[in-house]
Amino acid sequence: MDKKKAEPKDHEIRNFILRTLLYFVVFFLLMYLYSYVGVNGSHFIYNEF
Repeated sequence: MDKKKAEPKDHEIRNFILRTLLYFVVFFLLMYLYSYVGVNGSHFIYNEF
């Protein structure tokens, strides 16, 4: 009976860790993609016209 009480807590901890890792992955992916936009890079596709 004690084991059933501990399971929801473990489930919450696991969800928190997985969600945090997911957010870090998305954050670093966005930082990696943003690094391709340099100071001299064009932000608008029709910049030459």
